[in-house]
Amino acid sequence: MTTVNRLRPRRSCLAVPGSNPRFLEKAQGLPADQVFLDLEDACAPLVKESARHNIVDALNNGDWGNKTRVVRVNDWTTHWTYRDVITVVEGAGPNLDCIMLPKVQDAGQVKALDLLLTQIEKTMGFEVGKIGIEAQIENAKGLINVDAIAEASPRLETIIFGPADFMASINMKSLVVGEQPPGYGADAYHYILMRILMAARANDLQAIDGPYLQIRNQEGYREVARRSAALGFDGKWVLHPDQVAAANEIYSPSQEDYDHAELILDAYDYCTSEAGGAKGSAMLGDEMIDEASRKMALVVAGKGRAAGMQRTTKFELPDTDKKAEG
Repeated sequence: MTTVNRLRPRRSCLAVPGSNPRFLEKAQGLPADQVFLDLEDACAPLVKESARHNIVDALNNGDWGNKTRVVRVNDWTTHWTYRDVITVVEGAGPNLDCIMLPKVQDAGQVKALDLLLTQIEKTMGFEVGKIGIEAQIENAKGLINVDAIAEASPRLETIIFGPADFMASINMKSLVVGEQPPGYGADAYHYILMRILMAARANDLQAIDGPYLQIRNQEGYREVARRSAALGFDGKWVLHPDQVAAANEIYSPSQEDYDHAELILDAYDYCTSEAGGAKGSAMLGDEMIDEASRKMALVVAGKGRAAGMQRTTKFELPDTDKKAEG
């Protein structure tokens, strides 16, 4: 069974209505890390069937470059889900990276999708296990069960926060998706985001923040994105092309942090080597680095590499080691 790629760049996850061929074409040229072609909320019931075929055509004939290609199907409580999966995967499986399952409430829903994907792959002669799953948490029950959901399938790649439906499910007193409810002085989303992040990281999954619906409010988007990026989230949804650049910037390390992380890795590799004295820790400038430093640097360096960043600094041997070599 093929292993899915849980390290795909997902700084910006662009939502594209499957019912709009013009948007499907335009999305191919945008610099988003991921596109998800939507059969759920973005499609009215009357056009869901035709949208499936639009998506198959776009996946097979479009030029998506290095983007992660995802289709969001309808949730299991509807009568559309099985046909969404069968039509899209049978029609465009080799050109599809993941299926996004919305409104996941328990592990059984993820397992059901895994089973259906396996049957389709075997029937069609596709690689078994190649198509990943993204699970979207959108209500209280899903959050309560998020740990079991996160370990429900080896196909899982990400856990996603769906704020709009979640806010409705808990009767949050706000109509602005992603904004803080009036009358609450702290961050109303901190617990939710941390629960999702812990479940994701405990199972080596990515954690993705959901949409910000005020698409003309760039500063509002940036503020909300910075909040989840600071916690350690890997990316955020974008609903409009104007949000793509902000997401790519905010969920990438700064150049300074990326360079510093690479220097830590180089310095640690050297100090633990025979040439560097096989030490467990060393100094990098005025900073002591050790195994814990290496682990932290791996995260930042990994995100920078995934974003295509280039180093602007080079590791230099400490003066004492230069003299010894001389």
